[in-house]
Amino acid sequence: MTHPVPTSAPTPVKPDFKLPTKGPLMTRSGWSAYITAVIVVCALAPVLNLVVPQDSIFHMSDFYVGLLGKIMCYAICALAMDLIWGYTGILSLGHGLFFALGGYMMGMYLMRQIGTDGNYKSALPDFMVFLDWKELPWHWVGSGSFIFQMLMVILVPGLLAGVFGYFAFRSRIKGVYFSIITQALTFAAMLLFFRNETGFGGNNGFTDFKRILGIPIATPSMRMTLFVLTGLTLLGFLLFAKWLVGSKYGRVLQAIRDAETRVMFSGYSPLGYKLSIWVISAVMCGVAGALYVPQVGIINPSEMSPANSIEIAIWAAVGGRATLIGPILGAFIVNGAKSWLTVAYPEYWLYFLGALFIGVTLFLPDGVVGLYRKYQGKKGDRA
Repeated sequence: MTHPVPTSAPTPVKPDFKLPTKGPLMTRSGWSAYITAVIVVCALAPVLNLVVPQDSIFHMSDFYVGLLGKIMCYAICALAMDLIWGYTGILSLGHGLFFALGGYMMGMYLMRQIGTDGNYKSALPDFMVFLDWKELPWHWVGSGSFIFQMLMVILVPGLLAGVFGYFAFRSRIKGVYFSIITQALTFAAMLLFFRNETGFGGNNGFTDFKRILGIPIATPSMRMTLFVLTGLTLLGFLLFAKWLVGSKYGRVLQAIRDAETRVMFSGYSPLGYKLSIWVISAVMCGVAGALYVPQVGIINPSEMSPANSIEIAIWAAVGGRATLIGPILGAFIVNGAKSWLTVAYPEYWLYFLGALFIGVTLFLPDGVVGLYRKYQGKKGDRA
């Protein structure tokens, strides 16, 4: 009797599956545009403002230096909004609070720099003398140190965002409920800062700044220095955000945006990712506020108004969410139009802003960048 010869088990075929390789941080054209922006901020703008004669058509006036510096601060906020809304799906209507807190931390240092040059010739800020205060309150300790206050610019918005975000995300509050809570937090903080006894200048806030690091703040060279610092900070944050969203961390954020429940079943805890990007975004807004205050010369509780936070979301929507460069363009487009319309047609500005937001929502869901990409796609199809 013959026995069948046992055959060897078939060799399992490995599936031809490869993880996508990580692409370059930016394309060659992207790096070219980035380097061009650095040259414009660091070389071209200072030359046009400080070297070119004022009667020349190529002269860049101090007004436009201040305006563009202010808009670049807004662009940092829009970029921060894109990280949490565009890439993580968290719509915040309270980022104006973090922007204002960073501004107040810088403002406290600038108020201490006034010294005895104020109206009352006192070492205390003028509003404290007016309220008959005899010494600095406890939360002003260290406000005379530039390094300490720069740490506060990062720590105060970061800690507030961390505590608030931990309890909100742990309770799985999201969607419109989260947006309403952030708006309520901002409104409550604004009412708190309006009170004189908080030690933040009441409704007048901080103003009449004289110097920074012992250097007069109103000189053309200092204005241009602040302009360059703001531009480099914006470009630095853009590069950081580009690296962040292209990493594994960024891919998890986008997965949380698209399907948070599936991310949880895949073994990831969304809490840590959402909380960390929330804090990073808040710190970015705080830094923007700190750069904003010395350029505009004032900070008051109106910067915390919910309308300002809504505007940040509008900038991101107009430019295009989840594009990084889109919100920056949106900030320049909206605020450039605001600067012109509030002078030419001040009574129609709010109608224009509302119509712009509605129009973008209905006809340009991907913003200006999405419209450009759509045009490029049609152009490629015709070719």
